[in-house]
Amino acid sequence: MFDYDAERFRVLITELTRSNVTTETWQWLSDKFLAPETSVVNSAFAMMPRKTGKLPLTESIELRAEIEKLKPGFILEGWTIDRLSRLCLLVQLDATDKAKYFKTIENLFLAAEIQELVALYSSLPLLAWPELWKMRCAEGIRSNIGLVLEAIMYNNPYPFNYLDEKAWNQLILKAFFTDKDLNKIPGIDERANAELAATLIDFAHERWSAHRKINPHLWRLTSKFIDDNLLIDLKRVFEEGSLKDRQAAALTVYQSDSGSAKMLLNNYPELVKAIENKEITWSSITPEV
Repeated sequence: MFDYDAERFRVLITELTRSNVTTETWQWLSDKFLAPETSVVNSAFAMMPRKTGKLPLTESIELRAEIEKLKPGFILEGWTIDRLSRLCLLVQLDATDKAKYFKTIENLFLAAEIQELVALYSSLPLLAWPELWKMRCAEGIRSNIGLVLEAIMYNNPYPFNYLDEKAWNQLILKAFFTDKDLNKIPGIDERANAELAATLIDFAHERWSAHRKINPHLWRLTSKFIDDNLLIDLKRVFEEGSLKDRQAAALTVYQSDSGSAKMLLNNYPELVKAIENKEITWSSITPEV
């Protein structure tokens, strides 16, 4: 039913929510936990911001660490109290009746406004019956709403764990097309694949032809698939790219198993030294605007 210790997580989220709302608000919210009617869940979910407010939540470093230990990759970074409270409501739902559970949450998706969608999509990794939500997640990737895309991509391990390769590749491409922060996408390096690498290389050629900048993080997803043609591209990056581009190319080659690419990298000892000293990491390479 769950792929993590749901009971322990429920306790932590309940305690965190209670510490972030007033006594009166907590009484209102906890009363909803006891009501099995779908109409009550729908109403409470919609009313949450009016009851809890929209201030950023407060959590301890210790609690954040325990939450991420229970669900690796899931972080409450940037969450507000109403978003947390909506998650708190979701984790109280009885999941034993699979059909009813799915219908209850699916109805929330169908009726949701933007902030409700943000709460729902960012809660995907905590829902029961995780296989049920793959199509819903894939549909969300097609959204043009930035906040919704970030809820699916950022600090959300569900796509990494459950999307098939086609849907995963669509998510990563959408992240590039919409200038998202790739460092916040769990599993981005682990799920690099040949088809995605080929598509990104074609994308890079299109950007070059149009004299447009390329997000340097594009090259990180080609590291496992360096061939003679890609080596020519990387050589061009070293020779013509900005400092960030050259750093990205160097890190790509450094993390690869290509002997030919490593020979190319030997021409840039200062970049190798910076990588070995942890001065160049994917976190330190920010795309140029």
